[in-house]
Amino acid sequence: MRSIVWFVLLFAVAVVAATTLGGNDGLVSLYWSGRRIDLSLNLFLLLMALACVVLVTVFNGLHALVGLPRRAREWRVARRDRTAQAALREALAQYFGGRYSRAQKAAQRALAIQADTPELSQDNEFTVLGHLLAAGSAHRLQDRSGRDKALERALELARRGTGTRPADEGARLLAAEWALDDRDAPRALELLGELPTGVARRTHALRLKLQAARLGRQPQDALRTARLLAKHQGFSKGAAQGLLRSLAFESLDGARDAEQLRRVWQALDPLDRRDPFVAARAAAQAGALGAGDEARGWLRPFWERLDELTADERAAVALALAGVLPGVGPEWLPRLEAAAQAFPREAALSYAVGMALAERQLWGKARRLLEDAAADAALAAAARRRAWRSLARIALEEGDTERAARCYESAAALD
Repeated sequence: MRSIVWFVLLFAVAVVAATTLGGNDGLVSLYWSGRRIDLSLNLFLLLMALACVVLVTVFNGLHALVGLPRRAREWRVARRDRTAQAALREALAQYFGGRYSRAQKAAQRALAIQADTPELSQDNEFTVLGHLLAAGSAHRLQDRSGRDKALERALELARRGTGTRPADEGARLLAAEWALDDRDAPRALELLGELPTGVARRTHALRLKLQAARLGRQPQDALRTARLLAKHQGFSKGAAQGLLRSLAFESLDGARDAEQLRRVWQALDPLDRRDPFVAARAAAQAGALGAGDEARGWLRPFWERLDELTADERAAVALALAGVLPGVGPEWLPRLEAAAQAFPREAALSYAVGMALAERQLWGKARRLLEDAAADAALAAAARRRAWRSLARIALEEGDTERAARCYESAAALD
């Protein structure tokens, strides 16, 4: 197709030339020093075109000759730039390949080439990446002084340069990650706190903040961060639930008095307070701190909807209630007896209800439930032991010392 187009254009030029130059009637006369030269118009036009071509060629040749040093310099700069880029790529490949010493040397070679070439020194992003690779390699080689020096240089260049914002963000995230490797939680939190809001809410930044908060023993901050990560789908559903629950446990276990525990409980997310396992842990901690009434208040909503809970959740709530029974009021009796009737085969519920009835001195009802719970091997040994001891006290109250002795023996066998 291209040859056909050129063939048609050639015919068009031939037609135009024949039409324009076919009549050779024009004459051009040149006078110079008393001489006269007559040329046909066609020849004159051809000579003029040829002269223009020659002049343009001469001018281009002179320009190329004059610009030869500049082009040679540009060629040398381009060659050094390619060499520096190749060294940086080599450093990256060696770093990912686990050859950190070679990666560090390659990165330093790339930086040296750039430093020796003034035309390349304006590429701040290249310099920052080179320093980051050198710092990362030094970190892997346990060279903390070299790492900190390279990292400081990278951060300084990133702050000073324009268009290096991604490199600056990457440098700070890397620095926070390295601080966590050094077990320096305050430094990691400081670096993460300097990030812009949008960067700080990225999944990787939130993961680092979660690790730093846990390392710095700040369970409430860790819990808030984990909640954000779960919202951004940073974990699977099961992993997120387990992590949030363990962090809530850490927050509750860190309370040193009832007032502090109350503040921690109120600071928890409503979703955490609706978790039966978290509420059971909070109630157990409150009972240990002498706040039994408040603990029972936290557990009451779960007892009112036991049928909506799983067997494990009912067991956790029941065991937590059994630990905060001193001072339990008569208003609890209807819901406790209803729970025992609704779930007669669950040992934890039988144990909790039996202990509550014993606390209210309803010996007959309590004895039957406690005997069922104590005989169930699926119940935790500590709960079975307390059930046998409670049965022994009931026997003593009823004057049956022989049965009390047998109950104490059964309790001792579980120690």
